[in-house]
Amino acid sequence: MAKKAMIEREKKRQKLVDKFAAKRADLKAIARNQELPMEERFAARLKLAKLPRNSSATRLHNRCQLTGRPHAYYRKLRISRIMLRELGSNGQLPGVVKSSW
Repeated sequence: MAKKAMIEREKKRQKLVDKFAAKRADLKAIARNQELPMEERFAARLKLAKLPRNSSATRLHNRCQLTGRPHAYYRKLRISRIMLRELGSNGQLPGVVKSSW
């Protein structure tokens, strides 16, 4: 089980990403637009830099929904490999059978 503080920090980051997503997209569009004057594009870059760092989507890290484990994460199932094995062994995942020979 991951530390509670790390799980909560990740939730806080997710809220910030959701809150600032539209604003960041608008500023990035202005900054990338080659038809606008250089001063306006530079001003957009400065405004983008003033936003909180944790509002960037690249700061997010995938975590297991059940344990909070950050490594060995299956995107499709949204759980870690350890929980996949455990749930598969218990027969709680449809279509998954633990093989033994």
